[in-house]
Amino acid sequence: MREIEKITSSDNRRLVNARKVRDGKVPEQIFIEGRRLVEEVLRSNLVIDDCFVTDDFADDELFEMIAALNIAIAVIPNRLLDSLSDTKHPQGIIMIAKRPETSLSAIETNLGNSLLSIVVFLKEINNPSNLGAILRTAEAAGVAGVIISSNSANVFSPKSLRAAMGSAFRLPIVENTDIENTLHWSKSTQLTSTAAAGNSLKNYADIDWRKPRLLIFGSEAHGLDNAELQLIEDAIRIPMENEVESLNLAVSAGVLLFEAKRQITS
Repeated sequence: MREIEKITSSDNRRLVNARKVRDGKVPEQIFIEGRRLVEEVLRSNLVIDDCFVTDDFADDELFEMIAALNIAIAVIPNRLLDSLSDTKHPQGIIMIAKRPETSLSAIETNLGNSLLSIVVFLKEINNPSNLGAILRTAEAAGVAGVIISSNSANVFSPKSLRAAMGSAFRLPIVENTDIENTLHWSKSTQLTSTAAAGNSLKNYADIDWRKPRLLIFGSEAHGLDNAELQLIEDAIRIPMENEVESLNLAVSAGVLLFEAKRQITS
């Protein structure tokens, strides 16, 4: 076990770096806060660079698990953790880890190993909580991977990570793409491009979800424009009652992906 450093100054280099990571200024690292997310990190294959706990951190089992992994640990006062935290109610522990790296080839490999032969494409999803919730839903349904366009929220921001509840650590995720290149890739990979469109006559439950698909979701504010919808092979709709115009993106993802799962497992 490494020697545990006690830090009392906010100017300590490790704390300075942690604040930069929290604020998205160190692209190669991610900021992880809270016991639940730390436990998810320990279940994943992330490389952990640093760990901070308060001097009254009471979870001995979790602390011993971290220490046994020879991770750099610093003990800091509550006041310093409060200033470092991204939440109103910090839980006494923060980690800094290497940002996961994935490629389209990794998603292609996973297509043969996942429950659903579905890759989710997210175009300009601006709300980090929505983004994280969709990742959590996608992992729960068993998709092969997620592709995220440029001009989207940071999938590894603290808020997105909290909403994803560990899914961002395990799902193959490719960022900073565009819809045209992704559609070209999907054709070469023999995925049928599929998206919800309000004017479609095809019910989401009436298509064959056993067929490998690229499932596309547009932004919360604008969805997909007409030119983009023209490029989609399968347009589907989620029928709704009364005058409800649309569903939350994470809810829509859940409806579609769990219908796919139902067809695969029934």
